[in-house]
Amino acid sequence: MADAVVLRGGRVVDPANDVDGHVDVLIEESRIAGVGVDLILPEGVREVAVPDGCVVCPGLIDMHVHLREPGQEHKETVATGLAAAVAGGFTAVACMPNTEPANDEAGVTRLILERAADAGLARVYPIGAVSRGRAGEQLADLGELHEAGCVAVSDDGQPVASALLMRRALEYAGMFGMPVIDHCEDMSLADGGVAHEGFRAASLGLRGRPAVAEQILVERDIALACTTGAAVHIAHLSSRAAVAAVAAGKASGARVTCEVTPHHLALTDEELDAYDTRYKVNPPLRETGDREALVEAVREGVIDVIATDHAPHHYDEKLVEFDEAPFGVVGLETAVSVCLDRLVHGGVISLGRMVELMSVNPARILDVSGGGLSVGAPADLTLLAPDLQVQVDSTTFRSLGRNSPFDGRSFKGGVAATFVDGRAVFVNAAVSGADQLQIGA
Repeated sequence: MADAVVLRGGRVVDPANDVDGHVDVLIEESRIAGVGVDLILPEGVREVAVPDGCVVCPGLIDMHVHLREPGQEHKETVATGLAAAVAGGFTAVACMPNTEPANDEAGVTRLILERAADAGLARVYPIGAVSRGRAGEQLADLGELHEAGCVAVSDDGQPVASALLMRRALEYAGMFGMPVIDHCEDMSLADGGVAHEGFRAASLGLRGRPAVAEQILVERDIALACTTGAAVHIAHLSSRAAVAAVAAGKASGARVTCEVTPHHLALTDEELDAYDTRYKVNPPLRETGDREALVEAVREGVIDVIATDHAPHHYDEKLVEFDEAPFGVVGLETAVSVCLDRLVHGGVISLGRMVELMSVNPARILDVSGGGLSVGAPADLTLLAPDLQVQVDSTTFRSLGRNSPFDGRSFKGGVAATFVDGRAVFVNAAVSGADQLQIGA
């Protein structure tokens, strides 16, 4: 790549460094060399104009993604998942351990990292399993996983059902500074349910998964975090009672953080009337009151992160009766558009707050690089196009998954380009003037 590039003319939004304005960004040797006006530029620097109306921000980080490899390459591979990530504006993803075999030992972690290096797109931060085989019986060797490159541990796809195992996981992971990420659901209440327990499920003849099943384990995990002093992160929050539990836990000083998905912020169980399996997700889409509580929690700062829970499935797997279809939706290539349209243009949060939720806070919680444009930091950047009109077409996805609940919908806002180490790994041809952003290839 060129020795030095300066991005000019764009609005830079960098909450970690209290920057929000039209300033230049200087990139040298794959790192941020300066952010500001009247920068002293090196000889021979290449000047690149940011397309009109676009915003430069720290690279987005999705801390909840299912890359499926190893073992489920018919659903997704590391390479296709990362192609989807950069097309969605993500410079880094943290991948869950529910692969086959599970990421419960160093060899699997190293394989994932090797596949990511071969792809040469977004960064990958593996999340190791809490228990061997994700069976919920015996702790995995969390120290070995940490040494191999895991940044957190989780049995995601299912909860850590045993309170004793969860306590031991918090104590053990805490020794290495890793958060435990939990899918909070009491399976004695939720097992067999396919939709939110309420009027809609009852009217459609679908067995319900009650919101209280989530609340019970959220409250348990917060209590255990208080007991151990360790950090717990609540995955894909979906109900108003769980939001209240997290707010109370934070007020009491517990080291608890949480995330919400774009689909839980935008959709409700009213979408289920046609038995469309693209809306079958776990935790389920809940009632309007739950969705409104999640949106308000994003506004008030109770929720720390927006993460996609990107869960690709083969087309045939979803093309069955609702009861038989697997849970999960793809989200890497639609998250930015949903959040810009529904949250930023909808007047819920500022653009800076969106960057906090999708870049600053994930980097902080996982203790990984990124989240800001500090001098010396890797030049991982996302260029947003807030006014771009986007119509979702799942047939154009880079992901192998097509199971998007937003297929065919229109949104205001999208991604103009994605840079990792100062290299353009995605440029959106639909953005006027974006062709000049092809740098470092």
